[in-house]
Amino acid sequence: MTGDTLADDTEATPATSSPWRHRLGAARLRLGGHRPAVGLIALLSTAIYATVGLVKLATFRASIFDLVIFDQAVRNYAHFRPPYVPAVGAFHGRGLEYLQIADHFSPAYALLAPFYWIHDGPESLVVAQALLFAAAIPFVWLFTRRVLGTGPAYLVAVAYALSWPVAQAIAFDAHEVMFVPLLTSIMIERYHAGRHGPAFAAMAGLLLVKEDMGLMVIGFAIYLFVTGDRFRGLCCAAIGAGGVMLTRGALIPMLGGSTDDFWAYGHLGPDAPSAVLTLLRDPVAAILLPFNDEAKVDTLFLMAWPTLLLCLLSPLSLAALPHVLERMLSDRALWWQADFQYNAFTVVILLCAGVDGLARLLRRFGRGDDRSLRLAWAFGACVIAVTLVPRFALDQLYHPSFYKGDEVKVAAAREAVSKVPAGVVVEAANSVGPALSARATVLLWSGQSRAAPWVVADTARWEFPFGSAEEQAATVARLETEGYRRVFERDGYVVLNRP
Repeated sequence: MTGDTLADDTEATPATSSPWRHRLGAARLRLGGHRPAVGLIALLSTAIYATVGLVKLATFRASIFDLVIFDQAVRNYAHFRPPYVPAVGAFHGRGLEYLQIADHFSPAYALLAPFYWIHDGPESLVVAQALLFAAAIPFVWLFTRRVLGTGPAYLVAVAYALSWPVAQAIAFDAHEVMFVPLLTSIMIERYHAGRHGPAFAAMAGLLLVKEDMGLMVIGFAIYLFVTGDRFRGLCCAAIGAGGVMLTRGALIPMLGGSTDDFWAYGHLGPDAPSAVLTLLRDPVAAILLPFNDEAKVDTLFLMAWPTLLLCLLSPLSLAALPHVLERMLSDRALWWQADFQYNAFTVVILLCAGVDGLARLLRRFGRGDDRSLRLAWAFGACVIAVTLVPRFALDQLYHPSFYKGDEVKVAAAREAVSKVPAGVVVEAANSVGPALSARATVLLWSGQSRAAPWVVADTARWEFPFGSAEEQAATVARLETEGYRRVFERDGYVVLNRP
């Protein structure tokens, strides 16, 4: 039996419930002669993702919070130092030797150190993120090919590459989410192929990405339990719960962080037990809470719509449920939005769940072998991904103005940055800091002075964390009364120095 025949005939059943003959055959399935085509999709995706990030960096549309934060951490790893993040430490009053893994437990960033041996700058972080997002494509293709066939596999791979959650993630600096699509795609595809070792290794890797990824492990454990792999499901649930308790309850406080930083459920109670009791006292309100805001409903619909809602028919969606609830039950509105990187944590899970949901639906109606319906759904998923492009970040790519940015602003910002010498500590406006991060210790310029010898301010445009440009101008005036002198001024940018 050839690989193509196997791929077209294989049904979307969990590997643990499939016949051994199917499991062994699925395990042998590889990209084979499709490597050039799948590789081309991944290569083009990498180029697109990197272009978005690099253009934003070059045109001063990246930010200290968060690009410089992770740039500082990875640079320290690359120089075999602890992952200090002075930008975060100074902002929270915890010192310049504050550890990134005390802010968010993400030791996975150490894997990116070799990129900084090639080029020491935030550009390396942007390119690494692009590569990691694109690296999920072969595994999404393999999973879809095994379940639906070769034609749908290509369409679903393109749907992932153009997906709006990935677009939003690559457009907003760099984040630990860059590791998650690859790890979840390996976890799902290798488990489905009966290759449990790589699957559970990828699952364990999630625990090194962020302190809340144990919730995703718990979600995958629920999927295993529901689909009959109960022993492994219980083991994974214990590992996931243990990971969350260990990182949040012990490691982060031990490293100098605060567990209060992660509590976003004050409307439910001051701690986890009280929040659970609140939800249990009023189960109806608890059920409605993830839908009590229009932004939540919009985001939830947008997460499921790219699969034509068929992800809801697959138990694989349960793997995404704990992470989705973590966001939708919180009191932090940014977590609910479709504008940031949070949806990229679950994009692969839901897309694969859509593939599985279609296969289950077709089998239920005795149409499991209907290749035309498989192809039609995959085509629909791809079309939806394309139609959503204009609404999200990839839309910028076909507008010439994106590549130029505000030319007056860019020229002034570059000149301002050139006035700051290498090796100094500098407080910089949020959008200026990434241009200095490779050669200076960058702190976020805010209303509270950090006594840095150099300041690069912007008095013409609003910059986080200020309330207005007027407040920024007033802060510059105050700094001048404290002994700073202007060494440069152009188009609102002001460079201050105090010996």
